[in-house]
Amino acid sequence: MTDWYPLAARIEALEDLPLNPDLVRRFQARHPANGLASDARIDFYTPSFKSYQTTEISRCAGHAWPAVSITGADCKLQCDHCKAKLLEPMIPARSPDALWALVNRLVEAGGQGMLLTGGSNHRNEVEYGPYYDTIRRIKDEFPQFRIALHTALVDEDAARCMAESGIDAAMMDVIGAQETITQVYHLRRRVEDFEATLEHLVKTPMKVVPHIVMGLHYGRFLGEWNALDMLRRHTPDAVVLVVVMPFHANPKRPFETPDPDAVGRFFLDARQALPGTPLLLGCARPPGEVKAMIDSYAVMAGINGLAHPAEGTVELAARLGYRVRVIPSCCSMAVGEEVLGDERAGLELDLEAILEDERRRRMPRGLAGIPVVAQAPAAMARS
Repeated sequence: MTDWYPLAARIEALEDLPLNPDLVRRFQARHPANGLASDARIDFYTPSFKSYQTTEISRCAGHAWPAVSITGADCKLQCDHCKAKLLEPMIPARSPDALWALVNRLVEAGGQGMLLTGGSNHRNEVEYGPYYDTIRRIKDEFPQFRIALHTALVDEDAARCMAESGIDAAMMDVIGAQETITQVYHLRRRVEDFEATLEHLVKTPMKVVPHIVMGLHYGRFLGEWNALDMLRRHTPDAVVLVVVMPFHANPKRPFETPDPDAVGRFFLDARQALPGTPLLLGCARPPGEVKAMIDSYAVMAGINGLAHPAEGTVELAARLGYRVRVIPSCCSMAVGEEVLGDERAGLELDLEAILEDERRRRMPRGLAGIPVVAQAPAAMARS
C-alpha cells in the first residue's frame, strides 16, 4: 500500500504543506492494509454562499443555493467570534411576504434551495414564528425547493412547527462547554439546553444535521468532546464539523487560529465516536495553508464530504482511491447516499483543465487513470 505522506507531497498544490507525518500515519493506519473499499466515496459540495472555483471544480452557480436571513444583519447576541458580520452578505427577507417573493425569484432563476437563518434574540432563539405559514406555502408550491434551517435553540413546540412547515434539514450548533456559552456567546443558557434542543429535533421527521464548531472557545478546544457525547446519545442524520473563523473578533478578546493538527486529531475522535454517521466538513474554516492542511487531514481521516475544498484536495482524494462526486448544494442537505438537493446531475469535474495546467507546467505526473465520478446521480429523496 502506498505511503500517504509522500503521496500527498507529490501533489503540486500540497507539496509544501507542513503535514504532520505521525498524524498522517495514524490516518492511514485506520484503513485496511489492502486500501480503501472499492466503493469508497467522498463528496465535495459547492453551495453558492460565496463565489468558489478551483482548477479541479467548475464555478458553482451563484443563484443555486443562497443564504437568506430573516433579520438581515441584525443579531442581539453579538458573539465574540462573529459580531453578526456573518449575516451581512446574506440575502435579507425581513417579512414573510419578502421571503415568498424572494423564493419565487430564486425558483425562476433555477435555484435549488436555500439556507434560511437569522439573528438570535438574547436567548439564542431565531424568531421564525411568523414565517412558518409562508415556509409551508413555499414547500407546497415548490416541493423540490429544499430548505435547510438554522434552528438555534428550540423547545418541543418550535421543533414541531418547523417540521410541520416542511423544513428539509434542521441545523444547530452543539456547544459542550458552559464557559463557551457564557463567555463567547454571552448567553444565560446551559449546556443542557443545547442537548434538549438536539433531542427535540431528532424526534421530528426532519433531517437533523448539527454542527460542532472546533476551536470555538477563543481558538482552543474545550467542549468539543462533550458535544460528541451528546451526539452519540441523540444520533442525528449527519454531523457537520467546522472550524471557527474569528475574522470579526474584538482585539480585546482575540481568537487563536486553531492548530490544524488538533483539528485532524479531532477528526479521528469524531470518526471513532460516530462510526456510522456521515461526517461532513462545512464551509467555515480558516483560509490559506491552514485550510489546505485541514482539508487534507479530513480526506485522510475518512470524512464523508467537504464543502468548498482547497486546491489539491480533490486530487488527493482520488489518489487515495476514493471515487469523487461533486454536488452543487449545501452539505447539510446530503445524508449518506441521499441528496436532498437538486435532482439533476451534479457539477462536472474540470479534469481537462487540470491536465492542461499540468502539461503547461511540464510536470511528469498527471491525473490520468484516477477514477472520478464526474456526475452526481439523481437525488433519492426519502419520504
